[in-house]
Amino acid sequence: MPWLCGLKGNRKNSMAKDIYIGEVFRNEEVREDFFLMRVTLPSRFVEPRPGQFVMIRIAGLNDPFLSRPISIYSFARGRSNCTIELLFRVAGKGTRILAGLIKGSLVEVSGPLGGSFQIDDQKKNIVFIAGGIGIAPLSWFAENLCRKVCRSSDAMTFYLGAQSADALIGLNRVHKYCGNIIVCTDDGSAGRKALVTKAFQKDLKKYDPVDTAIYACGPRPMIRALSGMLDTKYFCQVSLEERMACGVGACVGCAVAVKDELGNKTYKRVCADGPVFELKDIVWE
Repeated sequence: MPWLCGLKGNRKNSMAKDIYIGEVFRNEEVREDFFLMRVTLPSRFVEPRPGQFVMIRIAGLNDPFLSRPISIYSFARGRSNCTIELLFRVAGKGTRILAGLIKGSLVEVSGPLGGSFQIDDQKKNIVFIAGGIGIAPLSWFAENLCRKVCRSSDAMTFYLGAQSADALIGLNRVHKYCGNIIVCTDDGSAGRKALVTKAFQKDLKKYDPVDTAIYACGPRPMIRALSGMLDTKYFCQVSLEERMACGVGACVGCAVAVKDELGNKTYKRVCADGPVFELKDIVWE
C-alpha cells in the first residue's frame, strides 16, 4: 500500500520531541468557541502529514503547564519559515488561554507528532466523515489528495456533521477539494436533519468496499457508531480524539484498547501509536 505523497512510511514520533518557538500570525474566532490560529515557525520544522498533530502552549507560561494537542489544519513552507494552521474548540482553561492570544504572541510547538493517514491507490472512491472539529485533519487530507496525489474532487465525498448551522466550520474549504458534500445537523438548521453517521449509513450501499476508502474523525460515539455499521471488508481509518498529557507516549494517559495481529486485546497510545487507527482494530469497552 503506497503512502501519501510518496513519502516513506507512516512516520511516528519517538519519545524525544522537537520543540519550536512559533509566532502567532493570526487567531480568530470563526464560530462561537471555534478558533483558527495561524502560527509561523522556523524553516527547520519538519513537514507534517495529514492526520498528525502538534502540542502547543504559550511560551514561558507555567499555568497551565501541559501543552494542548491540536490537529494540523494546513501547512505551507516559505523561503525563510513555514506556517501551520490549527483549528480548535475552546474546551477548558488551556484552550481558553490559547483563544485569547493576539498577533505576535509566542508559543511553544512540539511536533509534528503521531502517525498519518494511508492512501491506497487501488481505492478510487474516497469518503470522509467528520464530526465537529474532526473536519481539521480530514479537510487537510482532502487538500493533499487533490494537490499532491492528483485525486479528482469528483471521486471524493465529504460527510460533515454538527449540532447546528452555527457550529458548522470549514465548509468553504471542503468545497474546494470535494465534489460531493453532505451536511448534517442535529437540529436540521443546515443540510439534513440527522446524525452524520445515519446519513452515511443511508448511502452505504453506494460504496463498494473493493474500491472505496473511508476516513473519519470526530467524537468517540460517532466513531463507535461507524464501527457498528461497517463490515470489516471496508478499508476505514479513523483519527481518535483523546485527552493527552505528554504527546509522546511517556505517560500512557491516552491508551485505547485495540486488537493485535493475532486478534488479542492489547493497548496502544493514541499520541504515539495513533492518532490514526484502523477502525476494525479498535476494541470498544
